[in-house]
Amino acid sequence: MKRYFTSLCVIALFVLMLLFPQPVFKGASSGLLLWFNVILPTLLPFMIVSNLLIGTRAIDAISKVFGPVMCRLFGVTRYGSFAIIAGFLCGYPMGGKVTADLVRKQYITWQEGQYLLSFTNNTSPMFIISYVVWQNLKDTSRTMPALLILILSPILCSFLFRIYYRPGARIHSSGCPPLPKAAAASLMDSCIMNGFETITKVGGYIMLFSILIALLQKLPLDHFLFSLLLLPSLEMTNGIPLLCASPLSADACFVLSLALTSFGGWCSVAQTRSMVQGTRLPITPYIIEKLITTLVTSLLAYTYIRLF
Repeated sequence: MKRYFTSLCVIALFVLMLLFPQPVFKGASSGLLLWFNVILPTLLPFMIVSNLLIGTRAIDAISKVFGPVMCRLFGVTRYGSFAIIAGFLCGYPMGGKVTADLVRKQYITWQEGQYLLSFTNNTSPMFIISYVVWQNLKDTSRTMPALLILILSPILCSFLFRIYYRPGARIHSSGCPPLPKAAAASLMDSCIMNGFETITKVGGYIMLFSILIALLQKLPLDHFLFSLLLLPSLEMTNGIPLLCASPLSADACFVLSLALTSFGGWCSVAQTRSMVQGTRLPITPYIIEKLITTLVTSLLAYTYIRLF
């Protein structure tokens, strides 16, 4: 049944693309330009360097510096601290990618990978400040509150998820994996190719979801659930401008924009699913955990508005 439904959706998308070629071209162009101008230069260097850190075991040095604090605060192993750093600083889908890489390389257990995935896949601070607040909300006075809310929400939720994934016991490391015997040039080539393969997947998803948004905007639907929830939730970088261009009040745009930024959009879910393939890390619990984090973000944003 699921396969038939998927096939039907793909056929419907193909027919819509044939009927409305102009929105398809517009959506594909905007998605690819976004990927080329923003995502590619922002994420690709981090992807290549993170591959090198894991492949050369330079991650040991980072883990020794940040591990003691992260282990005590989040209850992870010292190698898991690297996924936390990458997830909070580098943006989607780096938290998911680094977590999946650590599981594949046996730096952390599958159980710890599930726990890390529940709260480490987040938006980067630079994206929050420059794109969400300055470019779309256009209110620099809310820069620090937005940043603090979006960082604090997954941290608070991590304590909740920790109860589920770690019922009273500490997650134990799977041990230090054997270092592969590969030449430095070969390792560098492998890390670069993996980085380009990953960033290409991200670009493909952004383009497809941008096309989907452009096509859905042609539908004669004006319900607020469609225009303020469904469309913006598909892809974050397209969705936030849609929210800010709506007739909602500035406070409502603030809450909804932060909620969408916390969730990341269904495009980021698809990207994360692609990153964790082959690791047995399930995507359904991740979606539920992101929705819980989105709810916490919304409550914190609403509380801030009511108090200040």
